[in-house]
Amino acid sequence: MGAVSVRWETLELSTARPFGIARWTHSTYPRTFVTFESGGVTGRGEAAPNAYYGETGATVAAVLPLLAGALTDGWDWDGLQERLDARLPGGHPSVRGALEMAAVEWAARAAGVPVWRLLGLSPAPLPESSLTVGLGPLEDMRREAREAVARGHGVLKVKLGTRADEAIVEALREEAPGVALRVDANAAWTRPQARRMLGVLGAAGVELVEQPLAAGDLEGHAALRRVSPLPLVADESLHRVSDVPRLSEAFDAVNLKLAKLGGPLRALEALRLARAHGLGVMLGCMIESSLGIAAAAHLAGLCDWADLDGALLLADDPFTGLEWEAGRLTRPTGVGWGVERR
Repeated sequence: MGAVSVRWETLELSTARPFGIARWTHSTYPRTFVTFESGGVTGRGEAAPNAYYGETGATVAAVLPLLAGALTDGWDWDGLQERLDARLPGGHPSVRGALEMAAVEWAARAAGVPVWRLLGLSPAPLPESSLTVGLGPLEDMRREAREAVARGHGVLKVKLGTRADEAIVEALREEAPGVALRVDANAAWTRPQARRMLGVLGAAGVELVEQPLAAGDLEGHAALRRVSPLPLVADESLHRVSDVPRLSEAFDAVNLKLAKLGGPLRALEALRLARAHGLGVMLGCMIESSLGIAAAAHLAGLCDWADLDGALLLADDPFTGLEWEAGRLTRPTGVGWGVERR
């Protein structure tokens, strides 16, 4: 394969507006971009750490020098996982994911094809992605919904987890009466709150609700599922591929994110495991550039719902190449991930 190198750089990505969920509100996100080069071919990956899953920009900076040496052969994906585990068992999924992303793109570029073709994945059209309305002052949330509808978005996801949740749902449904509306509570509700909110969401024609209860409360989710008029989707309850089977009794679907599962191949494994257990699948993302979104988009034709708006929320995306029409993303057709650095 010739000389091998792994290098990386970290950028502070900023959202166009402060982005709020029940746990926090942020405007800047450190993202580390990994490049693997061998034999004149390069592959790229993005580490999008999230403190909820035990990662920060500082942990990425600390472990990348320990893990980068595991990436020695762009074709040896199983060996990469074994070498990562040998260097640092468990944890750090976004770093592992960036290295796996880089290996997979290297192989696709070496073969001269898009990643989805390399993996033999479905060429079906991608589901329309939701656009997220983050928590904030109610008038700001109203304005974001109005602007999204004016730009042609047909699916909105609203973040909840406050004392004003009912008012938020009513306001956004008023601003966007014709769109599909989804809700994400980010594990913020108690069991009584969740039961009460199910009635509110059902009356508003909400399509689904993500993670209404605490991540570890599978019993509560199972009880809620038995009375829920809309599907329950696991997000915070899902940390790794091996979590999928035990979630099938408590949820109707799972939200798969490459950065929390450890890369595109791990997400694909989780997707197939979810299908085997009768679960629906949402393909989600963190706040990340079009590089990370492109990697998820290559899998999105296999999913029921897409939530791939991370790059759309940025003030300045460092990558270009994805084709969006409002929330409708065209499958990348370029070699590898199909995006390029600006």
